Amino acid sequence: MLYVTLKVLLTSVLVVAVSEAAKRSALFGAIIASIPLTSVLAMIWLYIDTGDTEKVARLATGIFWLVLPSLVLFVSLPILLRQGVDFYTSLAASIALTVAAYFAMLYTLRLAGIEI
Repeated sequence: MLYVTLKVLLTSVLVVAVSEAAKRSALFGAIIASIPLTSVLAMIWLYIDTGDTEKVARLATGIFWLVLPSLVLFVSLPILLRQGVDFYTSLAASIALTVAAYFAMLYTLRLAGIEI
């Protein structure tokens, strides 16, 4: 239980660090957020928990392919906000577009014979 608590606390600290840094500097917050710290931590936790490098490799491959559709959020949200759309509406629409992009990517990968 202590191990799980440590994982949750460390991961939570990263999220808080990004939001606090972004209050001071959007660039600094963006730099911290863009570093794949969460992915690296997930790979470390997975390896510690399982010792299985193949699982870590599959996770890293899946992250690679699914980063692409996640970029839809970071393109659509600022566009909608700059068009004067309310924040929560923009966020909801951007999330919906991102979910659609995930489904499209998974479908495309399946057609290409790539399994995640």
